[in-house]
Amino acid sequence: MAIVLLLVLVVVASIVFHLLSPWWWTPIASNWSYIDDTIVITFWITGIVFTLVVSFMAYCVWRFRHRPGNVAAYQPESKRLEWWLAVGTAIGVAAMLAPGLMVWKQFVTVPPDAATVEVVGQQWLWNYRLPGADGRLGRADTRAVSADNPLGVNASDAAGLDDVIVQSTELHLPIGKPVQMLLRSIDVLHDFYVPEFRAKMDMVPGSVTYFWFTPTRTGSFEVLCAELCGVAHSQMRGTVIVDDEATYQAWLREQPTFAQMTASTDNDQPK
Repeated sequence: MAIVLLLVLVVVASIVFHLLSPWWWTPIASNWSYIDDTIVITFWITGIVFTLVVSFMAYCVWRFRHRPGNVAAYQPESKRLEWWLAVGTAIGVAAMLAPGLMVWKQFVTVPPDAATVEVVGQQWLWNYRLPGADGRLGRADTRAVSADNPLGVNASDAAGLDDVIVQSTELHLPIGKPVQMLLRSIDVLHDFYVPEFRAKMDMVPGSVTYFWFTPTRTGSFEVLCAELCGVAHSQMRGTVIVDDEATYQAWLREQPTFAQMTASTDNDQPK
């Protein structure tokens, strides 16, 4: 009976705890309220399953407790029970996966009018690259990374000469406009994560991953690395600042292009 009471107490305490303690989510600052909805749906499904399973365990412990004269029935297998378990489990898994798959499709279906920002992660800092006047990014290669070219932009690609290079912990974005984030790592696994945007994605060396979002309120939002990437992982932080259009354009005009950065580096070399 002690075990039965303990299992029942676990169920009741878990329900009471989650009803009385609110979710401490950061205020959302993008269009991805779908992420919150998906988490809530998953929480309710797993919560109901947890309650049913533990309650059933408590019932079994009580119903089949040892009593004098009781003899256990030996049943090596039950096809009917196995089918019930297989079908029930499949339905439960599908119920949890379906909302996530629908949201994922939206997450990676980039609107045609979205701006582009490339995020480059390395131990243990963030750099950014934006298209220049031509509206497209030039080619880049990790093998071209050097002290003078930290993002590995291909200097022979004319499309990359006007790319805007942001070597700063701050990235500015305009409010109310969709943006596609192209994610690239030049060393190990990283993960670009802004909690208020409800958006994150792994950055895999040798690949370019992506997602998109639309900032919905101005402000300053912390960038975190959500993938353990070395001893200074916890220090890999940055800031995304969402501006009104005028403020954003003023910031953008202050950023150097790849051609300007290269020319400045050449001028600094000893003659």
